[in-house]
Amino acid sequence: MENNSLEQRFSKFIIAVSILIPVVVAILFGVKLKDFGYNVEPLSFLPPIYATTNGITAIILIAAVVAIKNGKRKLHERLMTSAIALSVAFLVMYVAYHMTSDSAVFGDLNHNRLLEDSEKLSIGSLRIVYLLILITHIVLSIAIIPMVLITYVRALAENFDKHKKISKITFPIWLYVAVTGVVVYLMISPYYVY
Repeated sequence: MENNSLEQRFSKFIIAVSILIPVVVAILFGVKLKDFGYNVEPLSFLPPIYATTNGITAIILIAAVVAIKNGKRKLHERLMTSAIALSVAFLVMYVAYHMTSDSAVFGDLNHNRLLEDSEKLSIGSLRIVYLLILITHIVLSIAIIPMVLITYVRALAENFDKHKKISKITFPIWLYVAVTGVVVYLMISPYYVY
């Protein structure tokens, strides 16, 4: 009974956070500090750092699954907490970068932030591949927020049957988001303007 009450106590929090994070990120994504008179240097050093953070998150997620399969519950718990912390760090860096820098345009070979016809021809169908990966990455990164929180709360509540059930869905989606975060960075990095 107490385990279910722990889940119930967190349910409103999970709903609020799952709505609030994407909304706040979407709003902040469109905010440029320079437009408000702040003279800040672009944080152009952040994309490789937050891409690396995604890569480390992916490795930690895999290590956490290996740990739990080997019966190392405390290690699994620490690794999953680390993965959540890294995901939060990624989010903060991602928003900070976009608040101080203009977004790169995939295929913008001359770095003028416009995709000209000649550049479209040059990049070809690779742009469609990039956009498909990016769109699925974004959509699933929004969907994963409540899934991670629910999975985590079920573990805290020691409701391990339900935790195990949802984690079989949460893990591959979270891993996909982490790995495609790295892929998106590698694909867009030639088009950053420094």
